Amino acid sequence: MKLYPLFADLSNRAVLVVGGGAVAERKVAALLGAQAQVTVNAPQLTPQLARWATQGRITHRADAFQAQWLERVWLVVAATDDRELNRLVANLAELQRIFVNVVDDAELSSFHVPAVVDRAPLTIAISSGGDAPMLARLVRERLEALLEPSLGALASLAARLRKRIRLRHPDMAARRRFYEELFAGPVAAWLRQGRPDAALAAAEQALAGVPAARGGSVVLVGAGPGDPGLLTLRALRALNEADVIVHDRLVSAEVLELARRDAERIEVGKQAGNHHVTQDAIHAILLEHARAGRRVVRLKGGDPFVFGRGGEEMEFLHAHGVAYEVVPGITAALACAAHAGVPLTHRDHAQSVRLVTAHCKASMDTLDWAALAHERQTLAVYMGVAGLETIQARLITHGRAPETPFALVENGSRSNQRVITGTLATLAERAALHAVQSPALLILGEVAALAPTLSWFGQAPLGAAAAAAASSGQRRTGLPAARPDEVLAAIHHV
Repeated sequence: MKLYPLFADLSNRAVLVVGGGAVAERKVAALLGAQAQVTVNAPQLTPQLARWATQGRITHRADAFQAQWLERVWLVVAATDDRELNRLVANLAELQRIFVNVVDDAELSSFHVPAVVDRAPLTIAISSGGDAPMLARLVRERLEALLEPSLGALASLAARLRKRIRLRHPDMAARRRFYEELFAGPVAAWLRQGRPDAALAAAEQALAGVPAARGGSVVLVGAGPGDPGLLTLRALRALNEADVIVHDRLVSAEVLELARRDAERIEVGKQAGNHHVTQDAIHAILLEHARAGRRVVRLKGGDPFVFGRGGEEMEFLHAHGVAYEVVPGITAALACAAHAGVPLTHRDHAQSVRLVTAHCKASMDTLDWAALAHERQTLAVYMGVAGLETIQARLITHGRAPETPFALVENGSRSNQRVITGTLATLAERAALHAVQSPALLILGEVAALAPTLSWFGQAPLGAAAAAAASSGQRRTGLPAARPDEVLAAIHHV
């Protein structure tokens, strides 16, 4: 190792920071978090450092740096833009055998400040030895995505019970097995669900020698619209812990690629008119694998509770005594609207949003079409591709203006996204003209008129307004998403 890793206890110990800018402020914030007694030497301070000085949280020395300030100091941080001053501080600290960190100067530093994953009291520090700090930050970002926030609570609980665990299991091998179960079993699961009392009860039960009930669990996970970058951190962790993944047809291959490699994958896709796996069969699959002790992820496109039948599956699991969790996902209305440049609400155009499903005649017959036809609201219609003619006719019949704009977003957020725009009077005609296929979301309302102007992702919307803008040489506002030809041109330029 180039550096020897250690964690320093700086509580109530003196630390000197030379410099009063933004970088110094970040260093001071971390030192205050470690309960250090911080003195800042700088002629001027950032507003935040000045507030801390006024509050008495730090000591401020405004005059020129003096060597005697290093007496009785445990650590020094040099964070100025004056390299000669930084070198002087580093040399004087070296003479007094005080560890010093010179920001962005590995050569002058005797200790480096690592990138940190904070799950206090659990702390993970990453260092590249000063050779590639950006790589250390990248590793930190990846660990942040993988490690549960509840690990801190788990570490605190383990510390609370440590003496009793040692008395209960004096043998090291037995103690190790106990900790493995504590960290991977029901105690950790209760803490993930934000139920510390249940976690403590489960830990007490384990200490008393009562065997934990063995059984699997199911996590209902929203996979979002398809772009893996829109997956939540909790969803990513669930995919990496799963033994079995039961997924819908609309879950993208890119999202499935993020899952644990050896997890069993079961596709239970549904499509209008083609339910090759019934809902009852899906229930049976979840129950079979959970009762076999496996960790099951029920992976759904969008969000489990927005037209995803997640409520039905949760009711089934509850009725059969299967432990479950829910991880929300970004639903199609949010993702498709955002990627089409359409704000679902707008102060000037829409003060409400309605999420509607129209996947079959039975569901459309239950809708309040008179309410849906009101102006100054946005309709987000899921699973409506096969019924666009009916939607168009019923809305117009109930008073929605034929000139109401729409944006039909096919494969929203994915690389093959298409947006078709027009008015309600031409909805079915334009969808047929462009052979729109599922998955597609219909956005209807005054806000949809903004799509040709505010579009930023993928190809320009297919509509008369967009065509006119293109022919006149107008550029759309915002930063365009990466088109392959533009990406290649940019790379060649660099």
